[in-house]
Amino acid sequence: QVQLVESGGGLVQPGGSLRLSCAASGSIRSINAMGWYRQAPGKERELVATITSGGSTNYAGSVKGRFSISRDNAKNTVYLQMNSLKPEDTAVYYCNAEITSWGRSYQRLYWGQGTQVTVSS
Repeated sequence: QVQLVESGGGLVQPGGSLRLSCAASGSIRSINAMGWYRQAPGKERELVATITSGGSTNYAGSVKGRFSISRDNAKNTVYLQMNSLKPEDTAVYYCNAEITSWGRSYQRLYWGQGTQVTVSS
């Protein structure tokens, strides 16, 4: 069994910062790409940022220059540093990871349960 657990969400004022964490645990042989997505009320889930096992990153245009994704492979953890937050960043943020479990030869995409980020004065 593999589990992704997010933390770090909350309420922040416009212009503020938050750091999200997502830790993968369980029967993990390897992790390929990891990423963050978000879903605002009434909207579809959208990509925020992704990072490969080698550290290559990709960002949505709306967050480029404000958000930074990173990972600690020793801890099976991915982070999202969010700066200069705007009200339109308000959403539930989800992490995902492409994980190959012990005893399997293929990877699966796992999702966390989500963490709420609210940007409001």
